[in-house]
Amino acid sequence: MNQTVDRFLKDNGKVTTWPKKQSDKELVISYLATKFDFDHTYNETEVNELLKQWHTFQDWPLLRRELFERKYLDRNLSGSIYRRLK
Repeated sequence: MNQTVDRFLKDNGKVTTWPKKQSDKELVISYLATKFDFDHTYNETEVNELLKQWHTFQDWPLLRRELFERKYLDRNLSGSIYRRLK
């Protein structure tokens, strides 16, 4: 079994599909998390714009939610401020 995220990426590093398997979803989300800096605070618009740059299937709300639920990003109660978790 191929455990690399490369099979979900185009040559330009963009994620092209949202996988069905949980383990593959984790690979993709882990990859996308690397696009966020640890020492930067992001507002929701910045998170969305960054995610739009790194995927082609146009579902940044799904990806933003997955990053939060899988504990790669933290957010305040209103969802307006995000930070990359270590």
